[in-house]
Amino acid sequence: MFEVLTGTGLAASAGLNAYIPLLILGLLGRYTDLIDLPSGWTWLGNGWVIAIMAVLLAVEMVADKVPVVDHINDVVQTVVRPTAGGLAFGAGSSSETVTVSDPESFFSTHQWVPVVTGVLLALGVHLLKSAARPIVNATTAGFGAPVASTAEDATSVVVSLVAVLLPVLVLVFLVGLVIFVFWFFRRRSERRRERDAARAAGFRV
Repeated sequence: MFEVLTGTGLAASAGLNAYIPLLILGLLGRYTDLIDLPSGWTWLGNGWVIAIMAVLLAVEMVADKVPVVDHINDVVQTVVRPTAGGLAFGAGSSSETVTVSDPESFFSTHQWVPVVTGVLLALGVHLLKSAARPIVNATTAGFGAPVASTAEDATSVVVSLVAVLLPVLVLVFLVGLVIFVFWFFRRRSERRRERDAARAAGFRV
């Protein structure tokens, strides 16, 4: 169960920022004993890989905080984030951590399953983020973009660390995500009705 929660948390984090969960896995695997990456994923702890991901993370964090540019970035990241989510789920769920001591007992066969699961999870979070950002920009004249982006980055960091150190808390994040999705679509429906009512009132005048 912890393997699934660890992978889910890392994949969801990748949906917000592709590089944060992968960078955290690499750093923890290289410099600490908190996680032991399996043989197929040790490349995440390579010094060059960590350096490249750090540079890509810096570019991503800047681009995501600029209105209009953030939309272009989201289009590009439609491929990158789900891919990162698949990698993060696959690496995280099959690693030995402070809470997972025998990951092979859970994913002993069908190694493609966690990767595909991670891709789908990250894609879902990414699409939600991409749909919410234009609304934030429109309602705040663009000033909300850096605030929203910073909150997303911070959430990605926290959820990634929690997924490795205390995966049971990932359930709290998932509940919060479900509540946000419900609120988001309800709010969109209300705004659509308000616009339709305003148009109808204008035609009657």
